[in-house]
Amino acid sequence: MREVSIVGAGMIKFGKYLDTSMKVLARDAVNGALSSAGIEQKQIEAAVVGNAAAGLITGQECIRGQVVLREMGIGGIPIVNCENACASSSTAFHLAHLYVASGMYDVVLALGMEKLYHADKKRTFAGFSGAVDVELVQQLLADMNAQQARLQAEREARGEAPKKAGGAGESRSMFMDFYAAGARAHMMRYGTTREQFGRIAVKNHRNGSLNPHAQYQEVYSLEDILSSPMVADPLTRLMCSPIGDGAAAAILCASSVAHRYTNKPVKVLASMLTSGSDHGFDEPGVVPRVAKQAYEKAGVGPEDLSVVELHDASAPAELITYEELGLCKPGEGGKMIDEGVTEISGRIPVNTSGGLLAKGHPVGATGVAQICEIFWQLRGEAGKRQVSNPKVGLTENGGGMVRAEAAAVSIHVLGI
Repeated sequence: MREVSIVGAGMIKFGKYLDTSMKVLARDAVNGALSSAGIEQKQIEAAVVGNAAAGLITGQECIRGQVVLREMGIGGIPIVNCENACASSSTAFHLAHLYVASGMYDVVLALGMEKLYHADKKRTFAGFSGAVDVELVQQLLADMNAQQARLQAEREARGEAPKKAGGAGESRSMFMDFYAAGARAHMMRYGTTREQFGRIAVKNHRNGSLNPHAQYQEVYSLEDILSSPMVADPLTRLMCSPIGDGAAAAILCASSVAHRYTNKPVKVLASMLTSGSDHGFDEPGVVPRVAKQAYEKAGVGPEDLSVVELHDASAPAELITYEELGLCKPGEGGKMIDEGVTEISGRIPVNTSGGLLAKGHPVGATGVAQICEIFWQLRGEAGKRQVSNPKVGLTENGGGMVRAEAAAVSIHVLGI
């Protein structure tokens, strides 16, 4: 297997582009990556395109990559479409890496794109509802409805007024209920507080205010975070990633030819992808397992990391992932945020981009957007959010959920 480097990266400002097609979003990200790498379209030998929800949102169920890239004049090459829920484009990057590492192609494009925002929110939330075991969820919902009917009947028998029914899928992603349950379990087991979760949101929104690509660039106080509308206890709205659209792209090439395009290539030290599995309560989950593989492949440990972009779909998810990645011991995630360890000026800066909380989470674009941030950080091109003298960066991106665990997790370790 050959060594692989990233020579260019580009992304658009994440946001709500109701009247802008995915072709335009993707075009601008790809052109940014090409310009960054100093190469022309005709030099791309293959492309892997990550997208999760275009079938539901735009009706483009198939050949998404071919449609988008052909519009900007890229064709006549292998184009692979990749869906892995929120890990769609990190999976696309993984496959692009394998194309180059295997020796099949020298220059490959990895693109992530998503049109998630829609005037009809039910269509947007339908995209999230498909990122689980649908049959299992249908059974759970049937059981919950039956239980609700029994409770309602008991209230009526006692002469009480009926309680208004409601469901997570009506006004929010069901994943926020999963994250909230995980947060409450962490609080019960380790004494973690909602203020500690809130400080993560404060940090990420502050970081996002420094990032011109971030969907939201406002700065909030801890009081602002905790007093925003409750979504699912203990998650408030500002602790949850927003809905939006976006695109991000990266150009990979064999390290042996990277000097043709740039004098500042970023090496891919490890590119790992795995899925969740059935395991005992005390056995490692999917994130610790793939992190161990990535560290071994890259020849580094968590103590060697200079900067991390991880999947903070909710503020508690970031804290729990600190522990899963080995950045601290189990139960010490709250201490990390209290001590400022993960601030831009801290020992291990996390989500300098603003993370999913502030940068946004157009699911099919998220994985490559994380890689763009680490690429810029390692090259010293991150502007006001630049960390000091970074050498090694890591991205962690999860997708979907099966039996209370991420269905897919991709971890990349990059270095200079």
